[in-house]
Amino acid sequence: MISKSAIQNLIDKLGAKNVLHEHEDLITFGYDATPEIQYLPDVVVFPTESEHVVEVVNFAREEGLPIVPRGSGTGLSGGSVAARGGIVLCMTRLNRILEIDEENLTATAQAGVVTLDFFDAVMAKGLFYPPDPGSQKISTLGGNIAEDAGGLRGLKYGVTRDYVMALNGVLGDGLTFTTGGKSVKDVAGYALKDLLVGSEGTLGIITEATFKLIPPPQAKRTLLAYFRDTRTAGQAVANIIAAKIIPSTLEIMDNATIRCVEGYAKIGLPLEMAALLLIEVDGHHAAVVEEADDVRAVLERVGAAEIHEAADAEHANQLAAARRTALSALARVSPTTLLEDATVPRSRLAETFDEIERLSEKFQLKVGTFGHAGDGNLHPTVLCDERNRDEMERAHAFYHELYDKVLAWGGTVSGEHGIGLAKKDYLERQVGAGGVNVMRRIKHSFDPHGVLNPGKIFHDEATEEKRG
Repeated sequence: MISKSAIQNLIDKLGAKNVLHEHEDLITFGYDATPEIQYLPDVVVFPTESEHVVEVVNFAREEGLPIVPRGSGTGLSGGSVAARGGIVLCMTRLNRILEIDEENLTATAQAGVVTLDFFDAVMAKGLFYPPDPGSQKISTLGGNIAEDAGGLRGLKYGVTRDYVMALNGVLGDGLTFTTGGKSVKDVAGYALKDLLVGSEGTLGIITEATFKLIPPPQAKRTLLAYFRDTRTAGQAVANIIAAKIIPSTLEIMDNATIRCVEGYAKIGLPLEMAALLLIEVDGHHAAVVEEADDVRAVLERVGAAEIHEAADAEHANQLAAARRTALSALARVSPTTLLEDATVPRSRLAETFDEIERLSEKFQLKVGTFGHAGDGNLHPTVLCDERNRDEMERAHAFYHELYDKVLAWGGTVSGEHGIGLAKKDYLERQVGAGGVNVMRRIKHSFDPHGVLNPGKIFHDEATEEKRG
């Protein structure tokens, strides 16, 4: 527990409106978007200047308190909850876009800027920031960096890591750092920013970042294809990629998801279809016409039941928006949604759908699957009730067996959601004890006092001894 004098110390440093310590104020910060995980912090602080982060880190180290960096709390692996109490450092009030540099095609922003606000600001200057996580209306840039967030455009344009050029932040001993810059080529020293991206707040606290921007695509066409079975939909994805076509978006929904999304968005999706693919191609006008025609030809050859094209930009945006509601739509039909992000080589998509169907029948579970099919990143979502212990045990057994297959096929236990608390055991199955030990050494080098988001990504050595 944190003492009253310590809380007063924080209030003196940051101001009363930037420090929460009453129980009812802390409840919201005991959750992120991950079911079954709740840990209340002792105190929540909101830095409004980068210097505040240094002060809080030094204070936490002196008091022996862990620090958990947090953005908007949209994470899906328990990464931003205070599993060991201490201080939640909520970055949402460090929310200024500092510069849009049109000469160098970069933009610099603080960690608490909302992703969509950043996208809109650079688009207003005629520039394009491609990463678009499903939570973009709420999530922050710092959270995107911490989780290396992906999104619908990841197939063609990559993920957050591919656009981070520089980072400013604070290490666990209070040392401030800057890594990277606006230079397109930079091999001076270790690539520290690449370690920090995706580190889930365990290595450093990001306060500011500079991102690469690109010119926006000149044209876009959107296709919607329906299938009478999921295996054919999975095969269509593999065939599109094998034809050397890289759409900007290649998304999939199974029947359960189609039904939930249609019930929520009411855009006329056919409820009898087993699966749909949402496909966008973009780029130069001539190339877009050719690629859209080539995609249609592949869909026809593989045996799509129906193929439609968005009538105009508004219709295309409506379809993309409907896809972004998939998780929300599924969440409406059950008290608990367990969402994973199993990712496989694209050639294994059809088999993965078969395995999901087999396991859902074996464990008698209702499962809706959607995801970024173009990069093999699927979100099998178990619709369940965490108050039903037997059902939850079956749900976890479902994922345990699914990940056995995913790893056997050369896949990964997380394509974009991170490891956090929820997937520590899965990570060790993927990288082995040796891989985890290397990560522990890196963690200790960056955070020798162990104050930054402890207990996340892997079990600490003390926990390992108890487990052994």
